[in-house]
Amino acid sequence: MTVKVESCKLTTSDLLLGRTFGQVTTPEFERESATDYELTQRSASGDTAAFEELYSRHSRRVYSLCLRMTANTAEAEDLAQEVFIQLHRKVGSFRGESAFTTWLHRLTVNQVLMHFRRRGVRMEQTTEDGEAPQQIVVGTENPGSMPVVDRIALDKAVSQLPPGYRAVFILHDVEGHEHEEVARLLGCSVGTSKSQLHKARMKLRQLLTTGKKSRRRRIATRASTT
Repeated sequence: MTVKVESCKLTTSDLLLGRTFGQVTTPEFERESATDYELTQRSASGDTAAFEELYSRHSRRVYSLCLRMTANTAEAEDLAQEVFIQLHRKVGSFRGESAFTTWLHRLTVNQVLMHFRRRGVRMEQTTEDGEAPQQIVVGTENPGSMPVVDRIALDKAVSQLPPGYRAVFILHDVEGHEHEEVARLLGCSVGTSKSQLHKARMKLRQLLTTGKKSRRRRIATRASTT
């Protein structure tokens, strides 16, 4: 008897057992156990199932990055679709010289930045030296280690930044790019990148402080009515 399984939810060990007992076909096994590089090569040769596997593995990551950079769910959904359309066209150009996730990340960032340029988002120009910003949003150096409430507040504050500020903040403080790389990605000077980051952090500090005061007022109001 053949058992139908949802291959995207199987681990490699599940697939090995399934293949041993005839419950998973060889193509399913090979697709699930294939590396990203192998899948890109099959996709470039017209293997639709291989491309679907790439989409299954990486679509959530691509959408999350688009959402962080645009702070708009509709735009993020559209951009994620555009990224995979571009991936389908360019997948054959991936040579495995870096991790596929790194290559796809760059493709996604470039797609979002093209979107910003089409919308006319401008980077504020400044001198080449720019401003030398310090980390002034205390506690946000490592968002992953922040308490859940603080992370939610930070995400909300980031979504309220002007697009240019938000792009620099995410690329530098969240994604970890150096200013030289941020400047290259955004097509601006290093000084402009530094200045935009400084102003983004200042704006975030203002938004987080305002948000914290608002939360305290709401808590005090609820406490006084109980």
